[in-house]
Amino acid sequence: MVLLGLILMPLVAALVAAVTPSARVRPLIVAGTALLHLAGALTVRSGDSMFGGWFLADALGRLILLVVSVLFTLCALYGVGYLRVRKERSNLVFCVCLLTFLSMTTAITLAQHLAVVWVAVEGATLSTAVLIYFNHNARSLEAAWKYLMIGSVGIALALLGSLFVAYAALHGASGDESLLFSALLEHGTALSRPWLRAGFVLLVVGYGTKMGLAPMHTWKPDAYGEAPGIIGALLAGGMTNCAFLALLRVYRVMQAAGEGAFARELFLGFGLLSMAVAAAFMAGQRDFKRMLAYSSVEHMGILVIGIGVGGIAIVGALLHVINNALTKVVLFLSAGNIHRAYGSKSIDKVSGALRRVPVSGALFLAGFLAITGSPPFGPFISEFTILSGAMSGRHFVVAALFLIFLVVIFIGMGATVLAVVQGPVSPAGDTTDFRDTFWRVAPMLAALTMVLVMGIWIPDGVYGMVLAAAKMLEGAS
Repeated sequence: MVLLGLILMPLVAALVAAVTPSARVRPLIVAGTALLHLAGALTVRSGDSMFGGWFLADALGRLILLVVSVLFTLCALYGVGYLRVRKERSNLVFCVCLLTFLSMTTAITLAQHLAVVWVAVEGATLSTAVLIYFNHNARSLEAAWKYLMIGSVGIALALLGSLFVAYAALHGASGDESLLFSALLEHGTALSRPWLRAGFVLLVVGYGTKMGLAPMHTWKPDAYGEAPGIIGALLAGGMTNCAFLALLRVYRVMQAAGEGAFARELFLGFGLLSMAVAAAFMAGQRDFKRMLAYSSVEHMGILVIGIGVGGIAIVGALLHVINNALTKVVLFLSAGNIHRAYGSKSIDKVSGALRRVPVSGALFLAGFLAITGSPPFGPFISEFTILSGAMSGRHFVVAALFLIFLVVIFIGMGATVLAVVQGPVSPAGDTTDFRDTFWRVAPMLAALTMVLVMGIWIPDGVYGMVLAAAKMLEGAS
């Protein structure tokens, strides 16, 4: 019942929000639902299931579920204050789509059937496309359409990949066409390998588009640049992790079929290409919200590199799932506050954020240090673990390129961030009366505190969940 409640509760809340006439109450419904969802997610135990195993809380799904729930709760609490600032726009559709997104991403984390995963990913995509258009201007419309068009191509390829996997099962020695992951794992060695390989490639391209792996990342700069910061955080830390989870589930099938090496090589190729693209476009970036889009491309690359390297790097990749999501909350929400304070997101018009919005400016700077892997923040631990895995696994070329890209990205991103936070307040800073308030910075402070804790002392409960999830992915590493 808890699993069903976690999926249905946001949809019921969306209906309540849709019929609520007060614009001030709707964000409170979203925040209240988020808190209830988080409380419910914390009670879920590994092995909880429903509908004959079609929805199951395994270690991997439970980890991503909690990450999504914490991320959504922080964003929902921030959204109460944010939507009061944006009272010139109706928040009805915004609140309804936010809650729909929570329901769909929850379904993705629990779904154990390839087709159900596909349907839930499509549902999450449609709800976020509407959210990207919140500003109702030409740029946000273009960003939403680009997201929808490229995402549709990706989801179409993912559907084709799912059909190929079904074909691999049907024409393998097992003759079982079930797309339940448990059945695919059980009959792994009997699957038709050529069809499975083709299906996996299509699924990596399809769900890789949702993650924003290069070269399928082209929707990200526009979407992250034009969407409100709260949506950027949900896309960068929520949607991308759900797509990553979908790939991990199919990766396990590849391992069971004896094709783990092929899958890991593919992950390494896409991961290094993503980091290279991020490094190239981060340098000289003048739009600080688009910069965050390329940062997201980089970190999706880091995730798949961790899986591609294998061994202890898998633990690093799963730790990075948590660290990246929490840090993206800090970066996107602080960037959104700075954007609102200056009415611009270009470093040509934005400077002196530490003086204009001191807390948001400081959090933006701290978020930069965290996301680039500086100690003592969590991403340092996860990236160092991946690097250690690459060295111990004798992936010296991967390790060298990994380090080079990290350094280039640190320099490129640092130039943009320092231009935003340092110096005197630019004239654009006097055009609005936006100020830091408690609810506009408290969720970010909470997220940064968690990122700091993850870098100093990883709580036993969290580390146990990561190890349990990593164990599911080990075997052919």
